Amino acid sequence: MSQGPTVTLSHGSAMPRIGLGTSPMNDADAERAVSAALELGYRLIDTAENYRNEVGVGRALKGAPRDQVFVTSKFNKRWHSVEGARTAFEASAEKLGVEYLDLLLIHWPNPDQDRYVEAWQGLIALRDAGLVRAIGTSNFKPAHLQRLLDETGVAPEVNQVQLSPVWAKAVERDFHAKHGIVTEAWSPLGKGTDLLSHPTVQDLAKKYERSPGQVVLRWETQQDVVPIPKSADRGRLAENLAAFDFDLTAEELTALSDLDGTAKAAADSDRAGH
Repeated sequence: MSQGPTVTLSHGSAMPRIGLGTSPMNDADAERAVSAALELGYRLIDTAENYRNEVGVGRALKGAPRDQVFVTSKFNKRWHSVEGARTAFEASAEKLGVEYLDLLLIHWPNPDQDRYVEAWQGLIALRDAGLVRAIGTSNFKPAHLQRLLDETGVAPEVNQVQLSPVWAKAVERDFHAKHGIVTEAWSPLGKGTDLLSHPTVQDLAKKYERSPGQVVLRWETQQDVVPIPKSADRGRLAENLAAFDFDLTAEELTALSDLDGTAKAAADSDRAGH
């Protein structure tokens, strides 16, 4: 199995520059999608406890060499403690049929519960034990990340956030870059918005003879964002994976960035979460 372009995380892991998201697929759909994705060349697969499809993802993973697939999962707020993080890891690893995870994330900070620092300490222990190769967060704001840094001295290797040109997250990306955190994008194609039909996106798609989705994914990858678009369609899977063979100009990147704020605000992780 060949490996595509990767980014090196702060602790040394090589993470593919694009992956497959699996929310909200059930086990059967996830198994089919992951199997097709692996056949096409995907090497980053993203799942979560809350998606309830880790068993299906695991069935698909059995057909691939373990060391050639970067497997990510996430855990919920009920496991926000040092021991809870280990329990969450063990549950996900068992469902996925793996001995280790390449990346484990705290799914949401849930600041009202105020235990995400404990969960982070648990992730640090898991990485130290070799059970998880890389550790990170999902839906954390800079203030949440700064608290992790202040209280543990350890920065996440990845922060996965809702991001696309209509939710550009420039402040968050700047904070990530300053602290060596890789930005990963869920909903990178702006699901639920008119992003793909926006004239700016359409014009660039025509210019480069690419799909609107490929234009948006290229905006992300050219800015060192790792997108994880979801699809169960084989043709769309192949299309998304092929979004590296052209380059947008600096002016075009800016034009897409200018779409920020043109869609309904993304989920607020100070109020939402599981």
